Amino acid sequence: MSDRLSARFAACRADGRAALVTFVTGGDPSPGGTGAILDALVEGGADIIELGMPFTDPMADGPAIQRANLRALGAGTTTRDLLDIVRGFRDRHPDTPLVLMGYANPMLARGAGWFAREAAAAGADGVICVDIPPEEDEALGPALRAARLHPIRLATPTSDAARLPAVLRGASGFLYYVSVAGITGLQQAAQHSIESAVARLRAATDLPIAVGFGIRSPEQAAAIGRVADGVVVGSAIVDLVGSEGENAPAAVRSFVSALAQACARQEHAA
Repeated sequence: MSDRLSARFAACRADGRAALVTFVTGGDPSPGGTGAILDALVEGGADIIELGMPFTDPMADGPAIQRANLRALGAGTTTRDLLDIVRGFRDRHPDTPLVLMGYANPMLARGAGWFAREAAAAGADGVICVDIPPEEDEALGPALRAARLHPIRLATPTSDAARLPAVLRGASGFLYYVSVAGITGLQQAAQHSIESAVARLRAATDLPIAVGFGIRSPEQAAAIGRVADGVVVGSAIVDLVGSEGENAPAAVRSFVSALAQACARQEHAA
């Protein structure tokens, strides 16, 4: 597997802080404009990038990311455009991990092998597929592993002791803990429930644990960063891209910088 993800989590751990993981939708505001947004994430202090693959039916996502998907598709964004965006990002940022995140339909349209080979060749480090359950790993997992891409799995508040082994089987890179049941961006779990969930997951895996869904402020990021290996912020950044227009890169850079500074000030408890 590519070691950019493990190297970045190890570096953050050595710094005594959680990794800041940021999400934006590829092709938003346009395929040509996404690169400047990604650069702004890195310049602001993001440790890991999740790049969303636009899809017509993003059922796990809330209004902000739904609108971003529509903007990206309205701008004509294709899977080939996404791969070109990844390729350009990798040329500019050789050490920053980038993960493709999305739904099975775009990933499997040309076959799992084609997608995995092309994503790896472009410079991606891993893939999060929201709607392929771990019990159906054969649909995509073997192709990702053959291409040396990390298949990153999602755990939720309902991933109990009976289900968790299936979630973890074949997973690598990190474990993404979805801290609330429901769609992205609309609510945040109570801190005590996140702390207990992270402790439960740590007992089951050595993978780094990144917590996301509903994190919209530096204060929230800092609190979660005290207990998790990574803090995922998506909808709040996507909202900025949608509202700021041509000024989006500057606004994104400023917001991500505040998130990164908040995480850096917190001593990681794990």
